[in-house]
Amino acid sequence: MKNKEKWSGVFPAVLVPFNDDDSIDEQSFRDLVRWVADHDGVNGIVVNGHTGEIMTLLPEERAKVVSIAVDELQGKIPVISGVSAEGTIETIQHAQAVEKAGGEAILLMPPHSWLRFSMQDDSPVNYFTDVAEAIDIGIVVHQYPADTKSSYSTQQLLDMAKIPNVVAFKLGERDIATYELHVRNLQAQAPDCAILTCHDEYLLPTLVQGIEGALVGFGCFVPDLISDLVNHVKNDDIASAKKTYDEIFKLKHAIYKMDQPSSSSHLRMKEAMYQRGIIKTNHARKPVEPLTQQEKDEITEGLKSVGLLDKIKY
Repeated sequence: MKNKEKWSGVFPAVLVPFNDDDSIDEQSFRDLVRWVADHDGVNGIVVNGHTGEIMTLLPEERAKVVSIAVDELQGKIPVISGVSAEGTIETIQHAQAVEKAGGEAILLMPPHSWLRFSMQDDSPVNYFTDVAEAIDIGIVVHQYPADTKSSYSTQQLLDMAKIPNVVAFKLGERDIATYELHVRNLQAQAPDCAILTCHDEYLLPTLVQGIEGALVGFGCFVPDLISDLVNHVKNDDIASAKKTYDEIFKLKHAIYKMDQPSSSSHLRMKEAMYQRGIIKTNHARKPVEPLTQQEKDEITEGLKSVGLLDKIKY
C-alpha cells in the first residue's frame, strides 16, 4: 500500500460544481480543488463525499472526479474518494476505479440498505476485508451516527483497524458519549490509525479528545479557519481555539442553519461559495430542489454578518 504514514491535519470534503445542464463544470472544479489545497494545514482532499453529491454521480463520473483532482494536484497532497454501493462486488469495482484514477485512499461508506434493515454482526468487518484485499490503497472507515442502524460498534471498529489498508477513521457518531468511547478505545488499541472528526456542528468539543484532525465539508468553505482551529488545539492553545471556533460557529449557523448536515445543507454551502465567488455555479442535481430566493437572501445576510462577502476570490 502506498501511504502508511499516519495522517493528521485537515481533509476537506470538496463539492462538485455543475453546469445548468447537470454536466460537471471541470474548470470550476479544478479551481476549487487548487484553492482548497493551497491552504496551510490541508493535508488531503476528499472527493465524492456527501458534500460532493456522490449519490447523484454516475460510476464513470465518480472516477472522472478523482482523475481531475489527481491531475490538478500532481501529488501535492493525497486525493481520497468516497465509495458508496449496496453490494460488495460493485463496491470493489468503485474502489478499483479510484485506485486506477490515482486516488491514494477511499472513504468507504456502509451500504445504505443497512440504514433500513440493519446489518449482521460479521458483515461490516467482512465487507471492509473483502474490499481491502481487492485494492492496494488506503481505506478510511466512515462511521455513521450512533442512532442509525449502520453505526459500527466499538469491537467492529477495532477489528477494522487490524486490516492493513485501514489508515484512518472518520468518526461521526453525533453522540459525544459514544464518540469518546470509540476515540479512547482506538487510541489505546489502534494507535497507528488516524482519528478524524467529521462533526461540522461541534468541531472543538470533538477535537479536544487528542485526535489527529478533521474531515469535514466545512473545510471546503473555510479551510483557513478549520486549519487554524486544528492547529490551536494541537498546540493546547484553547483560548485561541475558542476564538476561532466562535467564528466557525457563526458561519455554521449562517450557512447550515441547523445542528448537523441535512438535505439542503450542502446546497446552502454551495450557494454561499457561489456568492463569495469561490465557485462559478450554484447548481445541484435532482432530487435536491433549488433554494428559494428567501433562503438565498438569508445566506447573503449571514455572509455579510461575518464579513465574508468582502473576501471574494474572483
